[in-house]
Amino acid sequence: MTFLWPQMLWLLAAVPILAGGYVLLLRRRKKFAVRYSDLAMVRTALGTGQRLRRHLPPLLFLMAIAIALFGIARPTAVVTLPSEQRQIILAIDVSLSMRAADVQPTRIAAAQAAAKAFVQEQPADVRIGVVSFAGTAALVQSPTRDREDLIAAIDRFELQRHTAIGSGIIVALATLFPDEQIEVESVGFGAFSSDRGRSKSLDQPSKEPKKPAKVVPPGSYQNGAIILLTDGRRTMGPDPIKAARMAADHGVRIYTVGFGTAGGAHADVDGMSIFMRFDEEALKAIADVTQGQYFHAGSADDLRKVYEMLNARFVLEKKETEITALLTALASVLLIGAATLSLLWTSRLA
Repeated sequence: MTFLWPQMLWLLAAVPILAGGYVLLLRRRKKFAVRYSDLAMVRTALGTGQRLRRHLPPLLFLMAIAIALFGIARPTAVVTLPSEQRQIILAIDVSLSMRAADVQPTRIAAAQAAAKAFVQEQPADVRIGVVSFAGTAALVQSPTRDREDLIAAIDRFELQRHTAIGSGIIVALATLFPDEQIEVESVGFGAFSSDRGRSKSLDQPSKEPKKPAKVVPPGSYQNGAIILLTDGRRTMGPDPIKAARMAADHGVRIYTVGFGTAGGAHADVDGMSIFMRFDEEALKAIADVTQGQYFHAGSADDLRKVYEMLNARFVLEKKETEITALLTALASVLLIGAATLSLLWTSRLA
């Protein structure tokens, strides 16, 4: 626990002072009690229940004061809260190398199965979009809560030549911020396709005025995130690190997944066996720039576990939160309890 105003903690010194004042008041009243000829009778009259009624309201009052003074220092604590990231874009590599069988049955089949499981496990209010990328990037499913549409879009993946990781990042970012009309040509080149077959070229500048983007701290955007999966390295398109910096300027985190065996594998491309290996350093850099996280999935089971981990991260997240309001509410309840008991038992507030 930390404090935004730690200098205010000195006010807690009032608590022992109030406790000491209460003890002095009790001693003063005790002096008047010795005037009775039979002290045993007085103690019997008071009894355990009477002593509880006498001391409980002041104790509750003292606790309320202590909690309220503690709250003035504005304490913060790491608590687990429902995540505010309610829109997730899956950017998945569909280059020809994804047909490699080092991950059974194939890389693309394993990736599709894990992505569909991830989609089905998300809360109903989370909107998910799907971007595929190879030589170009396309939005194959705009963000939606309809899980059937998402699964159908994932099943429609078609493998293509080349790997344009940067294009995949930019199209995913453009999906999160449609009003800004982000274009791939701002960093490189590519094409943007909608899930209904309509396409919008990002090579040509838009005639409509763009909404100016405000640069924010990396990782500060809490309403969405990008999960990027690839099994290869950039062969064309925009620089993925520059694309990641663009995402960082929007505060969007990118969680990168390097898929396939660590040593790489051969894939059949147009009858030729080509050795493919993902660029782990680039994927780590993309995640670092955006305050995201990098994962390596060397098998279908590894990939499933990565998606399960990400699912838990998006549903519940640990966040440092100011708890002053909670302490204030608790102090108010104790004050009301002290006042109520005092009125019920003694017909007065003191």
